[in-house]
Amino acid sequence: MANFKLTPSQAAAYEKDGYLIVRNFISLDELHKLQEVTFSDSNMHKHAFDLNDQSGKKTKLTLWYSPGNDVYGLLTKSKRMVDAVNLLMEGDSSVCHFHSKLMQKEPKVGGAWEWHQDYGYWYKNEFLFPGQMISVMIAITDANRENGCLQVIKATHKMGRIEHGFSGEQVGASQHYVDLVLKTKELVFVELKAGDALFFHPNLLHRSEANLSDNPRWSIISVYNRAENVPYNEPSQSSTIPLTAVPDEALLEWEGGDISEAANFLTKEEDEALK
Repeated sequence: MANFKLTPSQAAAYEKDGYLIVRNFISLDELHKLQEVTFSDSNMHKHAFDLNDQSGKKTKLTLWYSPGNDVYGLLTKSKRMVDAVNLLMEGDSSVCHFHSKLMQKEPKVGGAWEWHQDYGYWYKNEFLFPGQMISVMIAITDANRENGCLQVIKATHKMGRIEHGFSGEQVGASQHYVDLVLKTKELVFVELKAGDALFFHPNLLHRSEANLSDNPRWSIISVYNRAENVPYNEPSQSSTIPLTAVPDEALLEWEGGDISEAANFLTKEEDEALK
């Protein structure tokens, strides 16, 4: 993916559908390095916490705010990522990193995520302009129907924010509005190969089933924000600190250990969306 750049047709597809899949966004060598570090990172596992779905199954995640010069931070700050989100987000102020999270949906026990919009969470952080935010999911392992891949409803980012309430320990969208929009909009199973990327809008409705397969489904999701989109109920300052992009080659050239405590990990008790 040297000199990677999104095309105008890809940007138009994102605007129309609220999401965009880019195949082979990272190379096999980059993927293998990411997998090797992620599966063995003691700090990443130490800071993981569970969220129960309606059935009581658990989805595990680790969330951090400050991208460092570790393998995760170099991916988050890579030129291809920063340039891509800069093109897709509304506004023109600097690109900043709100947070990243490692999603760990284990075989047989990994829980579901209920229908929701990410802005249903971030509204509580008092970000005012969802169009100036975006999420990028990088598949660390294959994601398919069998292991609970993401499902999205096309073009629902154009609905604006809908009502959200608690569903288990998660924040879920009003099922009434989900049922209404499914009468006219297409439900898509986002099946990804390891190394593929999914860019998606904060107001896109999405969910995932529990992982009842024998294979894990792991991914990293990085969330970006424009510097001018100041949150008024967010203790972390990361979302308004402009990123300095690093060369795409930096990830492959990196040699080091676990993610640092300086990454500023979130604890379950501090999550504004769960209050």
